[in-house]
Amino acid sequence: MGLKIMNEEALKHTLKMKDVIETVENVYSQKSENQSVVWNTIFYDFVPGKADMDIKSGYLKKQKIFGHKTVTWFGDNLQKDLPTLNGMICIFDGNTGMPLGITEGAYITGMRTGAAAAIGAKYLANKAPKNILIVGAGNQLKFQIAAILSVFPDLEKVQVFDKDFTKASNVIKGLSSDLVFMGVSQTNTKIIPVEDLQIATERSEIIVTITPSRVPFLKKDWIKPGTHLSTMGADMEGKQEIDENIFSNATIFTDDLQHSSQVGEMEIALKNKIIQLEDISGEIGDLILNKTAGRKAAEDVTIFDATGMALMDIATAKAALDTSEDKNIVNVEF
Repeated sequence: MGLKIMNEEALKHTLKMKDVIETVENVYSQKSENQSVVWNTIFYDFVPGKADMDIKSGYLKKQKIFGHKTVTWFGDNLQKDLPTLNGMICIFDGNTGMPLGITEGAYITGMRTGAAAAIGAKYLANKAPKNILIVGAGNQLKFQIAAILSVFPDLEKVQVFDKDFTKASNVIKGLSSDLVFMGVSQTNTKIIPVEDLQIATERSEIIVTITPSRVPFLKKDWIKPGTHLSTMGADMEGKQEIDENIFSNATIFTDDLQHSSQVGEMEIALKNKIIQLEDISGEIGDLILNKTAGRKAAEDVTIFDATGMALMDIATAKAALDTSEDKNIVNVEF
């Protein structure tokens, strides 16, 4: 039988952000219904601090698919003119165990992470926001903007802050074609770089953080009542983007409580006893399925602390394989 293999170029021509958002919502729902399994992560340091890899895997019972994502980071690749971060996703049929396909990993990771942040805002932010802030102008920025505009097409302004203002400006200038690939062609929202993080924070109704920071940069006093935060950067122990005291009076949801409590944005707040596990309102899948309440008042500060799950990659890769055009796929006999 033929085995489909999709590289980044094929994925760009296949995946649309609105479809990925729907796919990720479905994954969150399946998790809430106990229709998914996540297996233990395998991590290995080839050269500590210079080269490592991890394998994350899982099973979606309703869709009858399972698979794994293998991601590698080799820092010395910079000197070899190679990307430092590489990965691939392998998908299998849950009825037969037969392989269904292989996709490149980085693009799908970007798409599903953008979708996750936007889903958090969709279910927890106040309705009809006008101004948002995205902190971080790295590879993830284009996915975050595509996702937030897919959910909130009537936004007036997307502010982008990065400690390197020139970098943020240049990335924004080159966004148009990326957004069109992801199915976002609107032209009314202003996307602008900003230099003053405090002012941008105070003006924003939604804030998305997408940095690898280990030092919090958003202060509690800057967060106005009614703000929603989707914190996406903290995915390993010690990472932190926002003042842990913001959690003290917030309504908090996560994608996976066990994982987020160990390595997510809430890790420091829990360790410092600012909050306890009982203060977490639930997982986002519970909110999607109306098993619990989210925002209770317009003045509430809400947080979606997401660390990401292999289930999201597996489902998104399967969606790409299902909807891809033959001209974008290399078929190999298995």
